[in-house]
Amino acid sequence: MSPEQPSGRPADAPPPSPFAGLGKKFDASLARGLGHITRRALGPHQTAVVRIGFAFTWLFYLVREFPHRHELYGPDSPWGFELAEQMISGTGAFSVLMWSDGRLWFEAVYLMAILASVGLLLGWRTRAMSVLFMLGVLSLQNRSIFMGDGGDNVIKLMAIYLVLLRCGQVWSLDARRKAAARGAVPGTDRTGIALWAAAGLALAVTTGGGMLGGWVWQLCLWGLWLVFGAWWVVERHWPGEPRLVCDVIANLVHNMGLLIVMAQVCLIYATAGWYKIQGTRWQDGTAVYYPMNLDYFTPFPELSQALTGNGVLVMIMTYGTVFIQVAFPFALLNRKVKNVLLAVMIAEHVGIAVLMGLPFFSLAMIAMDIVFLPTAFLLWLGYRTRRATAPLSRLTGRRPRTEAGPDDSTDDSPDDSPVTSAAPSAAVSAPRVTADAVPRAGTVVGAGTVTAPATRTGPTAAADGRAPGPDAA
Repeated sequence: MSPEQPSGRPADAPPPSPFAGLGKKFDASLARGLGHITRRALGPHQTAVVRIGFAFTWLFYLVREFPHRHELYGPDSPWGFELAEQMISGTGAFSVLMWSDGRLWFEAVYLMAILASVGLLLGWRTRAMSVLFMLGVLSLQNRSIFMGDGGDNVIKLMAIYLVLLRCGQVWSLDARRKAAARGAVPGTDRTGIALWAAAGLALAVTTGGGMLGGWVWQLCLWGLWLVFGAWWVVERHWPGEPRLVCDVIANLVHNMGLLIVMAQVCLIYATAGWYKIQGTRWQDGTAVYYPMNLDYFTPFPELSQALTGNGVLVMIMTYGTVFIQVAFPFALLNRKVKNVLLAVMIAEHVGIAVLMGLPFFSLAMIAMDIVFLPTAFLLWLGYRTRRATAPLSRLTGRRPRTEAGPDDSTDDSPDDSPVTSAAPSAAVSAPRVTADAVPRAGTVVGAGTVTAPATRTGPTAAADGRAPGPDAA
């Protein structure tokens, strides 16, 4: 007796292919993936804290070294102007300090670097400030290349990457201005027009004087200037489909930059960990002992001696450092493990800042690590910050408010992405996520990407009697 055939299929029909429908599923998955990276800029809160972290670190460094600025990067530096000129001519590095060896020019560049750091920290004209921030970092560090350490190298890399990111969508003065300008005619920002015109004049003067050097920097700076101008023209005169295309391109560049930042973090830790494995001092578990007993790296000698006097503790710190650095890239495959290692790594950098007297290196590394913090934790942290600063806002007579987030739309479009908010006809139905919503952490590792709204936090949740907590991450 032959086995019964499934109902609805003839007895002599071939069995269904296990690959049936895979083409349609692949097409649907590809469409969802493309929509995910083009409809919105991913990780808005992560890129915002990276922006704040690196701007604060560089600003803190410039202010701290202000009394010694001439010896570090100025006319009194042991690495003289002629030596720096020879080095830069051979490497092709960029530094506006090479335009003149005058003291007044150096003071102007140093002040520009401080002001650019403040502007980027506050998120004021974030696009322009990110370019000025990059120029300030490169100019000072390339002037005295041997004055830096690992933290300075990280700041230099991230200063370049920040130019690619839309890092002023939240927690910035730009976001507040965007919220206040809802309903206004686009393209009427006089301050932005003035900054763009001044930048064009400066580029014309420096290009005509042959100060920009090779064609690479001319192409980059003039290209950025033209892109900013084209963005204003499109926003002012073609707010429909051309603006949609510009938003798609900007989102792609942002998401590519965010991926580069995350890959850079993984590369730094992976190379550091695997190189440590090859060292004999790291293999026998004593490597941490030696730098903690050098006079140059012991701001608190008693504390360092107490820690290094315990052989077991030295071995744990040595092997633990290697394990964390090697394991971190793989930990991104599991959200909970990644969050635990992030906390341990941040604590390790705090320990380096205190025990070895390297605060700027530690701040730079922490600012780099926080790109992987979950969105729910960042929203909770922002809510607590607003709660803590509420008394100050009341004293100054200003009413605390939440700035416009990247998902806020100026129309009734059902989609929350900045792309479709400019073109409602192309919108795809999606749940609205406001700045007061704590989303569930998604499966995309690295940037704390969210998938759907969960519980609300912020003033609304407080009014309902619910207090958000960091465990939502």
